[in-house]
Amino acid sequence: MIVAETIGRVRRLVLNRPEKLNAWNSAMRRMLIDELALAEQDESVRALVLTGAGSRAFGAGQDLSESKHFQASDAAGWMQEWLDLYQSFRLARKPIVAAVNGVAAGSAFQVALLCDFRVAHPAVTMGQPEIKSGIPTVTGNWIMRELIGLARTVDLTLTGRMLSAEEAFTFGLISRIVPEDQVQDAALALAEELANQPPHAMRLNRQRIAEVTQQGFDDAMTAGIRIQTEAYATGEPQAMMEQFLLRRKKA
Repeated sequence: MIVAETIGRVRRLVLNRPEKLNAWNSAMRRMLIDELALAEQDESVRALVLTGAGSRAFGAGQDLSESKHFQASDAAGWMQEWLDLYQSFRLARKPIVAAVNGVAAGSAFQVALLCDFRVAHPAVTMGQPEIKSGIPTVTGNWIMRELIGLARTVDLTLTGRMLSAEEAFTFGLISRIVPEDQVQDAALALAEELANQPPHAMRLNRQRIAEVTQQGFDDAMTAGIRIQTEAYATGEPQAMMEQFLLRRKKA
């Protein structure tokens, strides 16, 4: 579910469930954590690119066929999985570029925002549509507010609307917009440029960015357990996800 390849001094990691729009489950998250750790340990690797398989999606976020079975008692374990994954991005010594080759939604949108740069094409859409599945946004609130401020965070959280590439670029959520057939090459070129930077300065810069955002991150993760426990106790997320999956099956 994660394909890794090394291109010069760049390790490219591919979310590889194209039949599911690269939506992830627990196993896929663990694989991504492991691959990030291997890249950290490999001194020949100086930068990373994260992308999705196929042309439709960078990632659709959480696989709802998994999370529709969650109960309130699962919230703490589920949030720990996200904490482990997000910290793998936040605490990495090496820069990470997201090659956003299609839709980036929900937690995949959040992971893209945890990368240092996002290269996308004009047809990309991205956003935080979790409310439409009955799932409250907690970690998404934190990371969006860090990047785009509270007013825009409220907008995206409460409406669940998806941003066009142009609007996301205006918000600062996309770093570069290039033609669709150039996304991978442009992301690799940017990663190689970052790989040429002094490695200790790169590590210390990323470390400091993590430090100044750590309090907000910790608060989001703690609040996530409380809020997801309450949400799943109502049964609303499970019911909304079941309806969504039924509509998709009939479509």
